[in-house]
Amino acid sequence: MASTHAVEVGATTVVKRFRRWDQDEHRREWRALALLAEHAPGLAPTPVRADLDADPPSVTMARLDGTPLAGRLTGVQVDGLAEAVAAVQTAIPEPVLRGLPSRLLHPLVALRRLRGQCARRPPPGEDPVVARAFDEVTGWVARPRLDEVFAAELTPVFGLGDGNLANYLWDGDRVRVVDFEYSGRSDRAYELAEVVEHISVWVDDGLDASALLSRFELTSAETARLRECRRLLALFWFLSVLSEDPRHPRNPPGTAVRQAGRLLALLGA
Repeated sequence: MASTHAVEVGATTVVKRFRRWDQDEHRREWRALALLAEHAPGLAPTPVRADLDADPPSVTMARLDGTPLAGRLTGVQVDGLAEAVAAVQTAIPEPVLRGLPSRLLHPLVALRRLRGQCARRPPPGEDPVVARAFDEVTGWVARPRLDEVFAAELTPVFGLGDGNLANYLWDGDRVRVVDFEYSGRSDRAYELAEVVEHISVWVDDGLDASALLSRFELTSAETARLRECRRLLALFWFLSVLSEDPRHPRNPPGTAVRQAGRLLALLGA
């Protein structure tokens, strides 16, 4: 996936210039920074200024200490990640949260988009695991009950909307969060699936999904939704990897086969 923005890092500030903003990505970013600065100071960069009507628009924020999470996470880092994810989700008071727009790529929107992609794409390549995953997921994604599952309104949380591990900065003591261009009202199951199924999380076997998820107490409805959300987002990444230009791959060799295996495991769970 192409980068949605350019970043200029200064001594004390970071300027984020948006390459795409047709879904108000720049306003989502600024709104999230302002809300978190008010309700959870220190969790995310402090907003400094914004030029939201420029072409391209930009947001300037205070620079945070820390380095992006990467590689195999330690138990302390998993704890820090869980604390940061939970803090983002619960920071915004419910009356404010209910007035926010839904995060980008709502699960129902994702389902309909992925159905279209499955319907018009033949199984690419000759690897049998990839072909089998494509066949099985085509049947799963067509199930009518999924519309009801993903249209259901669970208890809302504030969603980052992006599970990329690079969005979580570790300073040796705690994890803080950056990049809010997809943010908005969401639900806990979808946001947790966003984290544990993001390709950056497992491509280096950096995170044990069960270890992170065990830090959260989910309702039975959230547990059931999480299972389907994980399948949905694993499919999203499966199709994303398959659509890469083979002349300019973004992921290591064998990623498509590994993602196919991961998707098959989730479908069989």
